[in-house]
Amino acid sequence: MAICRRYAVNDVEASDVLNEAFMKVFTNISKYDSSRPFKTWLSKIITNTAIDHYRANLKFSMHEDISEHQDIGQHASIYGDMAYKELLMLVQELSPSYRLVFNLFAIDGYSHEEIAVLLKISVGASKSNLFKARQKLQEKLNDYPGRHKNVPSELKIKYGS
Repeated sequence: MAICRRYAVNDVEASDVLNEAFMKVFTNISKYDSSRPFKTWLSKIITNTAIDHYRANLKFSMHEDISEHQDIGQHASIYGDMAYKELLMLVQELSPSYRLVFNLFAIDGYSHEEIAVLLKISVGASKSNLFKARQKLQEKLNDYPGRHKNVPSELKIKYGS
C-alpha cells in the first residue's frame, strides 16, 4: 500500500490502485518468473498500475502543463525532527505531474529517459517537473520548524539534473 500512497492523491485512490494492481497480479500470475524476486515483480506492477491510473485520471484533474537516484525510503527521520510520514505528506501536496516524476525519480530510481517513456513526455519535461517539485518541496521545508537542519540531497535543487 505504501507504493500506492506515494502516487495517489488520497487513501481511497490508493486503495483503488492497489485493488487494480492485485487484479493484474492474479490475472498475470502465470507470467511470473519464479527465478526472480516476487516483491520486485509485484512492485513493478503496482508502480505501473499507479502510472496508468494517473494517465486515466489526467483529463479529470487540474494540472500544470507537462512541457541520481537516492532512495529516501531509507531515512527514518529525514529533516530534523520531521518524521518520514510528514515528508510524504508534503510530497502528496505536489501537483500530480510533479509528484509522479518526483516519486519515480527520487524514490523509485527511474532515470529521466525511463520516466519520459513511461509518462509519454519529453526528457526535458521530466527534468523540469523534477526541478519544480524539488523547488516546491524546498519552499515547504523552509516553512517547517527545525529548517536549519540538513536538507536531504534528494530534495535539493540541482541545476542541470
